[in-house]
Amino acid sequence: MTENKHSRPVVIGVTGGSGSGKTTVSNAIFNQLSGKSLLILQQDSYYNDQSDMTMDERHAVNYDHPLAFDTDLMIEQIQQLLDYQPIEKPVYDYEQYTRSTETIHQEPRDVIIVEGVLILDDQRLRDLMDIKVFVDTDDDIRIIRRIQRDMKERGRTLDSVIGQYLATVKPMYHQFVEPTKRYADLIVPEGGENEVAIDLLTTKVRSIL
Repeated sequence: MTENKHSRPVVIGVTGGSGSGKTTVSNAIFNQLSGKSLLILQQDSYYNDQSDMTMDERHAVNYDHPLAFDTDLMIEQIQQLLDYQPIEKPVYDYEQYTRSTETIHQEPRDVIIVEGVLILDDQRLRDLMDIKVFVDTDDDIRIIRRIQRDMKERGRTLDSVIGQYLATVKPMYHQFVEPTKRYADLIVPEGGENEVAIDLLTTKVRSIL
């Protein structure tokens, strides 16, 4: 594995509310740096294993709370990647509301993009990041994007998406996600539409590499 001047990979954290466009921003960075050695690590892969719970209990979990994630495992695996060691990344099954028995083999790379709603909430995670980005998008845009995604990709009904949004997504955003904006090095309004911010980011990463 080729090592960069850092002698360890560069870690970029990309966060923001659900539907903010953080995945679009992460993919844009990834595509602009094509030819470099990159990987994207999604926090959603690290939802807790809930195989010991009933389906009713799984439905009742607040998936927008920091405790819904196995942050210890995520930190451990990022540290392995920083040491240029491969990992077995967990896979989350959205239909069964628990971790799949499968994993994905991930080789280390020179740039690690860590993406998720609560990645700046835990100081141990923040301390692993070289660049922290907060994607800032209006609530109404985010709920529309979430409805489109959850109905199309996750088999949810409109009522269940709106119910979950009002019960946990919106309050948890204001309680846990929005306050992490203060830790960001760069705040990107309007997500993936913001080409200037994405150009600035990729230029910075190229300079580090």
